[in-house]
Amino acid sequence: MTSLILLLLSAWCAPGTADVGDFAPCLHIFHRSWPPKGFSGTPICQRYVNQHRFATLYSRPRKSPWFSAYLYTVPRGNRPSGSWKFEPQLAYPEADGNMIPFPPGPLDQHVVDSQAVELDYINSTYTRGHMNPSLHHQTLEDRSATFTLTNVVPQKKGSNSGPWEFLEMSINETLATYCVGEAYLVTGVIPYRSDDHWLHNHRVAVPEYIWSAYCCPTYNHSLPKELKNAFPTYAAIGRNDANSSEDIVPVDKKAKKQFRGYDVRKMPLETLEMYLKDRFGTVVTVFYEQCLG
Repeated sequence: MTSLILLLLSAWCAPGTADVGDFAPCLHIFHRSWPPKGFSGTPICQRYVNQHRFATLYSRPRKSPWFSAYLYTVPRGNRPSGSWKFEPQLAYPEADGNMIPFPPGPLDQHVVDSQAVELDYINSTYTRGHMNPSLHHQTLEDRSATFTLTNVVPQKKGSNSGPWEFLEMSINETLATYCVGEAYLVTGVIPYRSDDHWLHNHRVAVPEYIWSAYCCPTYNHSLPKELKNAFPTYAAIGRNDANSSEDIVPVDKKAKKQFRGYDVRKMPLETLEMYLKDRFGTVVTVFYEQCLG
């Protein structure tokens, strides 16, 4: 714990850039420099090795993100085995903005109180579900940066290693093949309508659904029939609770047992925003002018 405190204090010797509390330093990550509207939380410009890699709207009470936004790049190489990290400025506003790997041994209580930590996921029935997946990035640094718990929500293995993983791979193939300009992605969560679910005695909130949407304004118009409606934008919602109702995402009763109840439903952006409005109780807009402006 002492070594961590010294590490944080060392950043106070000179004025640092505020990466928590404002999206201004990383607006380039959003389409038309326009973050999604309709959500309330703490903005984080996720900085790793002195560069902003992606953006997260973080919920301090839930100790998990509402969404992460990022720019897609065609992946290269294998998934990194990078260590899990945390955001020092959530605990110490004057600390350096670079995310830091969790140190061995006891953690500073300010860090524990401000965000999720590795112990929250140990011996739970949930995996660490990336909002911004390493699969959608090219460089080792960009991929490694996704391994921060401020970019993670509790996700059932049946989703994370099944239909949701298949969705991420499908998006990767679609954008790599047909998107010829920048591709902007936002992935977030839908909370339970009532009676929230939590890890470890109200430490980390569990979402009922996970959603994702992409915006590719410039694309190859010679699309196959099955992708005619997939540009410039498309969206999906995935189940994170096998026992949830089928009002939003139906269940394929013929799916493999380990994946049954964790279905993903693809849909137009407008349909996603309709479901978000219903659950959050306010108008939600993911991309500037529906990615058409």
